[in-house]
Amino acid sequence: MNKLQLKGDWNQMKGKVKEKWAELTDDDMLAIEGERDQLVGRIQKRYGHTKEIAEKEVNEFMDGNNCCG
Repeated sequence: MNKLQLKGDWNQMKGKVKEKWAELTDDDMLAIEGERDQLVGRIQKRYGHTKEIAEKEVNEFMDGNNCCG
């Protein structure tokens, strides 16, 4: 996954991210700001998932939304 592409798509993806992970706060969204690792970390924190589960969810989400190449 190309980090620069995620950053470029971030403004378009924010709404979909909030729909998928509704427990993420506006502060979380500001902190994430297109950084995949930050998204994974915030999902871990808010949902109590392991890193592996959070990464799997993010990968599936990105694939399902044709994000990031």
